[in-house]
Amino acid sequence: MSSAARSLSEPQVLAHTKRRLFPDEDKSTAYAVADTQFAMAEWLPGQPVDAAVRDRLAPFNHVRIGSGYPDLVGVRDLESDLLAVERLGDEPPLIAIEAKGETSGGVDTQRGILQAYDRLHEANAAYLAAPAAAISETDRTLARELNVGVLGVDAAGSVTALEVPRVVGNRTTTEATALRFQASAQGVADASFGLNHPKNYLGYPLAHYAAGDTETLLSEYKVVSAVDSARQGAAFLGLIEEGVGVEGSASVELTSLGEEVVRFARARYGSVEAALEEFENWYRSGKRFADLAPAWSQLARRVLFDYEATELLVRELQCMHDDGFAEPSLVAVVEYLHELHPSFTVELFIRGTDGVRSRVLTEAGELQSAALEDGSVYHSPTVFQLKAMLYHAGILTQRGAEPSRLEPLEDIWALREPV
Repeated sequence: MSSAARSLSEPQVLAHTKRRLFPDEDKSTAYAVADTQFAMAEWLPGQPVDAAVRDRLAPFNHVRIGSGYPDLVGVRDLESDLLAVERLGDEPPLIAIEAKGETSGGVDTQRGILQAYDRLHEANAAYLAAPAAAISETDRTLARELNVGVLGVDAAGSVTALEVPRVVGNRTTTEATALRFQASAQGVADASFGLNHPKNYLGYPLAHYAAGDTETLLSEYKVVSAVDSARQGAAFLGLIEEGVGVEGSASVELTSLGEEVVRFARARYGSVEAALEEFENWYRSGKRFADLAPAWSQLARRVLFDYEATELLVRELQCMHDDGFAEPSLVAVVEYLHELHPSFTVELFIRGTDGVRSRVLTEAGELQSAALEDGSVYHSPTVFQLKAMLYHAGILTQRGAEPSRLEPLEDIWALREPV
């Protein structure tokens, strides 16, 4: 343990580290959460945490990796000066960080290294982050032997990689899956579902495949006017892949699932154009899609079940039904899911902005039930758009509601066809 550090608290060290490893300007599918203990107003008695530090560390979640809870855990392709191997397989690495700051007893760097090493049972890379002045040669030797990265933070907030770890392959746990889910194209970050009817997303690959401009066709056939939201949702549902084309222009390619939508349309109507004409009959219809267009709703159901959150929700709602909860409220569902899949539940249902998770979660990551009765804490793409699509596909009995109109104790999440 060293006492040579400058005055940098653990939250400050972690905030600087997050800025370096997960910069705001990164527009990829990177995502990271700080542990719920850092959402508290005071880090130590009489030592308030600056609001700017908490804002930098948000969102918060209590994610178990190895035998404990890292201070920061996230998913991102790191630069070569931070990782000895930039990538392992097709997915960006799961990264765990243990931070240590100055206390009355100094900076416990060795404990941080050992905690980071424990995270390597499930993470692909792990780091100690600490004040640079507190890190000794002995610390660096121990970290190298254990394949733990070491990040030195100075008083100005600069972060230097003193030891660079190698990426290792590890099994995926439910907790780690929650972070990968949020970071992936199928996550529920703020830009996921903007529309609440599955036809809007089914129509996008058809218009993309058809001859002509996609946006023009979506408008002419009265599929949807919010083209950007339709494209975004189609990507989240795995119907298309977005990338960068020639000279930096945006490109869209159909996935195998998107191609299956095209095959369905051509087999049923002869051409995608003829299929798109059918969409005009559904324009502004408030009728449940499963009743209005049964065959198309079955296709929508197939697409929605390929979305990871749908499978989890349906499986656990069936378990709740088997346990005697045939028509559980939103609050009951969240409480039930949190017992089984805590990190995933928080990422799926609870907003990560405006200090919401500080209200919903305790320092130990437990739910505060009273906060769940406030509709404003919920993530709109889940409780409104996703739920509405599950209703239209014939999976749930009720539509979704916007958080501003949501009554969580009255909002029912029940399977239309329990088995």
